[in-house]
Amino acid sequence: MSEMELSETDRYAYPHRVLHWLVAAVMLLSLASGLLLGFLGFEGAMERLGQAGTDLLYTSHKSLGVALLALMTLRLLTRLLYVVPDHDPPLPAFQRILSSAVHHLLYLGLLAQPLLGWAATASGNFPVQFLHWHLPGVVPVNEALSARLFTLHEWLGWVLLGLIALHIAGALYHWLIRRDTVMERMSLL
Repeated sequence: MSEMELSETDRYAYPHRVLHWLVAAVMLLSLASGLLLGFLGFEGAMERLGQAGTDLLYTSHKSLGVALLALMTLRLLTRLLYVVPDHDPPLPAFQRILSSAVHHLLYLGLLAQPLLGWAATASGNFPVQFLHWHLPGVVPVNEALSARLFTLHEWLGWVLLGLIALHIAGALYHWLIRRDTVMERMSLL
């Protein structure tokens, strides 16, 4: 085995790797649809996309949020069930602390974000949907609460965008500059 090859014990468990990339795909689609909704607003979406397109955009965003919550719950379970491989060579203290902070904040944010969206939607008396199914509201109808929760949902979306940018920058740094095995630890291949 060459110096830069990893054994399976040096990598994250396969279920964790699959969930990582599924979460990444769902999160990027959710952020894209959320940004589009934020920039257009309801009236702008109706003007540009019509009723059917607007309904599809909102339903898609909500469905992605529910999927994200399910995937992150599974991801948290795999993180608890499987051993997290050590970095070889070990990361310098600053990188280890920054990496750990970004990962923990991503986990927290990616669990909180869909819950905030669900609560904001329900308290605004809007349907909480996953594809064509209507899910129960988790809070009573309260328009003032809904407005505050939607604001928090939007702010957290921007924070998550920043954390994702840091995560990707760190991965690219390890892949292109340090040329170590960090990227291979989460690779599907």
